[in-house]
Amino acid sequence: MKCQRDCPGTIQDGYCDTCGMAPLKGGAAAPPKPRTATAPSVRTAALSTRTGGSARTGSSRTGSRRRRFGGGLVDVAPLPERDPATAIMAVAEVPEDKRYCAKCGSPVGRARGDRPGRTAGFCPSCGEAFNFTPKLGKGDLVGGQYEVIGALAHGGLGWIYLANDKRVSDRWVVLKGLLNSGDEDALAAAVAEQRFLAEVEHPNIVKIYNFVEHEGAGYIVMEYVGGESLKGILKDRRTANNNQPHPLPVDQALAYVLEIMPAFGYLHDRGLIFCDFKPDNVIQTGDQVKLIDLGGVVHIDDQDAALYGTLGYQAPEMATAGPSIQSDLYTIGRTLAVLTTDFRGYQSTFKDSLPDRGEFEVYQRHESFYRLLQRATRTDPGERFVDAGEMTEQMLGVLREVLAADGDPHPATSRLFTGELRTDPRNDEPQWRFLPAPMIDLTDPAAAFLASVTVTEPQQVLTLLGKAPENTLEVQLRALRALIDLGAAGSGRDAFADATRLRDTIAAHAGGDWRVAWYDGVLALASGDLARAQEQFDAVYSALPGELAPKLALGLTLELAGRPAEAAGYYDVVSRTDPAYTTAAAGLARCRLATGDRDGAVEAYNRVPGTSAAYRSSQVGAVRALVRSHPAAAADVAALAAAAALIDRLEMEAAQLAALRAELLERALSTLTGGTPVPAAVLGTPGATYAGERDVRFALEGAYREMARAAHGPEKIRLVDLANAARPRTRT
Repeated sequence: MKCQRDCPGTIQDGYCDTCGMAPLKGGAAAPPKPRTATAPSVRTAALSTRTGGSARTGSSRTGSRRRRFGGGLVDVAPLPERDPATAIMAVAEVPEDKRYCAKCGSPVGRARGDRPGRTAGFCPSCGEAFNFTPKLGKGDLVGGQYEVIGALAHGGLGWIYLANDKRVSDRWVVLKGLLNSGDEDALAAAVAEQRFLAEVEHPNIVKIYNFVEHEGAGYIVMEYVGGESLKGILKDRRTANNNQPHPLPVDQALAYVLEIMPAFGYLHDRGLIFCDFKPDNVIQTGDQVKLIDLGGVVHIDDQDAALYGTLGYQAPEMATAGPSIQSDLYTIGRTLAVLTTDFRGYQSTFKDSLPDRGEFEVYQRHESFYRLLQRATRTDPGERFVDAGEMTEQMLGVLREVLAADGDPHPATSRLFTGELRTDPRNDEPQWRFLPAPMIDLTDPAAAFLASVTVTEPQQVLTLLGKAPENTLEVQLRALRALIDLGAAGSGRDAFADATRLRDTIAAHAGGDWRVAWYDGVLALASGDLARAQEQFDAVYSALPGELAPKLALGLTLELAGRPAEAAGYYDVVSRTDPAYTTAAAGLARCRLATGDRDGAVEAYNRVPGTSAAYRSSQVGAVRALVRSHPAAAADVAALAAAAALIDRLEMEAAQLAALRAELLERALSTLTGGTPVPAAVLGTPGATYAGERDVRFALEGAYREMARAAHGPEKIRLVDLANAARPRTRT
């Protein structure tokens, strides 16, 4: 049979004798049926984020070369091309401290006294044979096609060699051999690779060309990826830092791993589990990142496959429950932890856990990143992310936060939450009604019906929901929100009690769904149970570390609980990451004022973009923050000048501007009468240094009279009286 890949070769033993690829098939085989994932926990501390449409696995662009990783958010310098010949080991040997029995894991080949350790022999613990001597040497021709150049490294399944493909333009290839020919598990793993890995084709996964035998041993022929592994990059950083640990910045680590996430989605969609992900198995070549070393890949439904992993990265349930999508996601979380911290003890003390958040500055600074790692590495597989797509989405959200913390915001629309529900941009008070709402699961059978429910009055909503074609989860959640609104409106019926009963009913059937915890938190806020609200929103935050809505809800809850310093931290993250969350900026300003940070409050108000409907109200807030006397803020006449400059830039109705000027001038007058000079800038007077009391009084009178022109009845009379009282005494 002739090769069908534009190649002159013929198919022999299932592979082309020239290009080494398997023959093209008329149709792709159906992927194996995956194992059933562990059911999500009903505990709100580990909620499931699975909703309809959240199973995206991402994609990988292949049309053009790029230097920005992590969804195009992070600049990563491309690595120069490396001469493959320079990658050859000068001395092909395995250090004694790296020699372990492939069967029981016991140390082997170790020195005793003056006698060096053996490179071949038998394990003293289980009797398994071991041999760390390379089987191939320079010039060996493997499979009649691949000329060995030398050894590259020693991996979990044996030696890895660099070779030339003498039949295809002397291209560089990699030969991956077995640990030793007597290792049945290693042989089985290699045979498994021969069956299905040649069909794996993804731009972020190393290509498998062929499988050949030589002198009784099997070898996988792979694409040579010339570059540096993430492990090598970490080593280079350590060397450049006087041999002291120098982990990757969080944004770069996330960017690297995000580049490889589509490869995991690709494998998982085909029922394949990588099993042995770690920094060693990711290589940057030029401006691309590739997943290498497929030696541990198994079918998810293969109960008899030999499993390979690495201590400190491998999920704790692998030995009993076997591989799963969640076990792969565990290794990704562990890899991120190793890349970003000096993670000592990750193979011993913390082999199944993470250090406390306070152990590393990077965890303290980026709480969302720490929560991402926690969710990915939970002991219970059912509490981890559902799939690579879900984890990717949350990683991107965390990356946006990390970049925004350094002053480089890249906001994006959430697929899980609406924007904030702020209907009155002038309202600057903490309001739970302004919180975003979960998006409707479009796969819900009642989604189309719910889209037709456009009324907002709670009782009308409940009436319409009673006509729903099916009482689905989405219908129940919508009814729960309507009951919350009804209770908050002071309905004659005990709507909060009805809401509580409905919440309990929903939780009994879908307790692991993060939306249940979200609405429970909203119910707690509306009914005044701030402790429960904090608990529920914290649980949603842990389930969705890359989403801003839970942080906004936590900020609001903590502010209402009288903890402004803690609330400010969450508000700050939200408004920095996405300035469109104007309630976060307003909340941050309120909390900063409460702690005496007037300048910080003004900075917060100034985060609101000029295109926002809340822009004017935010500028008014900034003026009042500068003008009004705050118990914790020190007196500062420069703040009055800054307020005057802000007022001059505002475009508002004359009466509204006059009201702001009146506040400013009242404050300036009280400052003057208290014996403190006031800068002339409060009057907009050029050339003058200080404002006199007479001029301030005239200006204040004018502001009151401008306000009176737009007023009526008693209010008009009151303003005129104020104008007359402010006017300085004159002789006419």
